[in-house]
Amino acid sequence: MNPPYPIIDFPGGHCLFAGRLGGVSGGPYASLNVGFHVGDHDDLVLENRRLLKNLLGATYLVSARQTHSVNIFTLTAPPVCSDRPRADREIADCDALITDQPGVALMIQHADCQPVLVYEPNRRVVAAIHNGWRGSVANILAATVAHLRAEFHCRPQDLRALIGPSLGPCCGEFVGYREHLPPTFQRFMPRADHFNFWRISEWQLLEAGLAAEHIQLPTVCTRCQRDFFSHRRAMATGLAATGRNASLIMLTV
Repeated sequence: MNPPYPIIDFPGGHCLFAGRLGGVSGGPYASLNVGFHVGDHDDLVLENRRLLKNLLGATYLVSARQTHSVNIFTLTAPPVCSDRPRADREIADCDALITDQPGVALMIQHADCQPVLVYEPNRRVVAAIHNGWRGSVANILAATVAHLRAEFHCRPQDLRALIGPSLGPCCGEFVGYREHLPPTFQRFMPRADHFNFWRISEWQLLEAGLAAEHIQLPTVCTRCQRDFFSHRRAMATGLAATGRNASLIMLTV
């Protein structure tokens, strides 16, 4: 069964935001879990990833073993593995992926954190960013924009950013925010102990030089929408495990 998610076309590429439907996993990982690290069977995760690669038309998949860091991995040469040509690759200790190579899908895994997909249609370069609250505090979005500017000569005003389904202001409760979040975030509090991280990301992207009309905010909260995996929803219902959604971006050949 193919995952029921629309392909989003942009000049020179495709992207998609996938939820939990259309895969082969079972139990708390039902059914399109793409995370190896959550307790699912590796062969089922591999099949789910293969389904998404086929849906996007990718020949190679780069993902990240995310650690809420500001580490960035860049692929600027055709992917080749010494023992298995064009083998997919998961990068350790990394939360942002960048490539200018066509046919290479960059994938972020998430279950309430923000997936942020970025492209520059003139320079033909794409980025995929895992942006949780720790990433917001460290401003991984600005770090990625700076990397695109330095390494690929991208002008920030030419970048386009799409923020995918993630924890919304309705469910973004952070009781200990005074300890963990900077005071500048408090302007984005819609009510007591709640934060609108969608707007925080928009603000950080604007500060990094993106144009307001080139930033697309999400409309789906993963905690509310049961078609998506949600760590917070799983914890609230007493589950110790849940799967990971996938967001992918790729340049076409």
